[in-house]
Amino acid sequence: MIRKDILISPQTSIIETMKIIDQSSLQFAIVVDENAKLLGTVTDGDIRRGILKGLPLETAIEEVMNNSPVYERAGRKPFYYKELMRKRQLKQLPILNKSKQVLRIIFSNEIVQELHKENIVILMAGGIGTRLRPLTEGIPKPMLKVGDKPILETIIESFKNFGFKNFILSVNYKKEIIKDYFQDGTHLGVNIEYIEENKRLGTAGALSLLTARPDAPFFVMNGDLLTKINYEQLLDFHSDTKSAATMCVREYEYQVPYGVIETENHRLLSIVEKPVHKSFVNAGIYVLNPDALQYIPKGEFYDMPDLFKKMMDLQEEVSAFPLREYWLDIGRVDDYEKANGDFRGVFL
Repeated sequence: MIRKDILISPQTSIIETMKIIDQSSLQFAIVVDENAKLLGTVTDGDIRRGILKGLPLETAIEEVMNNSPVYERAGRKPFYYKELMRKRQLKQLPILNKSKQVLRIIFSNEIVQELHKENIVILMAGGIGTRLRPLTEGIPKPMLKVGDKPILETIIESFKNFGFKNFILSVNYKKEIIKDYFQDGTHLGVNIEYIEENKRLGTAGALSLLTARPDAPFFVMNGDLLTKINYEQLLDFHSDTKSAATMCVREYEYQVPYGVIETENHRLLSIVEKPVHKSFVNAGIYVLNPDALQYIPKGEFYDMPDLFKKMMDLQEEVSAFPLREYWLDIGRVDDYEKANGDFRGVFL
């Protein structure tokens, strides 16, 4: 039997679909007509691509759905469905009757339960935290406690919850405090290694110190962020878009405090009072293919935006993944105070 909570009509709004996807735990919805005939499918990635296009959240889901999903007819052997999903790298497969009505959906975790993901997570934990002084005079910023544990521990646990257990911490300022606390990660149920910066190398330059090149797409994340992002969705988006590099972005609003004037020569054309502008900004979370490492200079300061600009100049496939989840960069004292105020309601 199909789960009816993931069946939606083509007129369901994007925001309602987001709620359905998040609440179902399946990260997927299926669009049907009044007779339960398949019209399309919706994943988290489809929604985020719609957000990037600037579509309002009240837009009907038919505007962003995949209207040509892969499906199969009922009556096949389980092995046939398994092989089809493996070859096509499908996360889900709708099964239809002769009238194209949806009978059920096969999900990949019904066939293979993926408990452990080998992708490496590299966390940048070497910052000095100047804007957080005096809090960081005796402790590195990622070790500041939010709730009852260091920021860095919350980040590691959030990745672990999605099956990622292989971590590399890039350390510099007061590195002994971080290494003494986390050691090899055994007490957290993860594997932790370290790369040590003897000078500031930036968020990409530190990757030149890796002793072994990853053999699969890997995460890079600033060690002073709190977020509820679904890292599995991020990795799927990176794979589905066939990207060489993916940058998480978030929407930033700013209001011009004056009336904005539009003119043509001497003529006044319009006055917009204190308009609000929206832009996407870098959120400090990335997924890179191993080949991206070839563009990073050895032992030089090199920030992640520099790497992305280089790859764009070379016509590499570079993507943006818009965040719609909680996100906070703990860069200033008031950010730290907000993080502690938010922690119980967001992370517990």
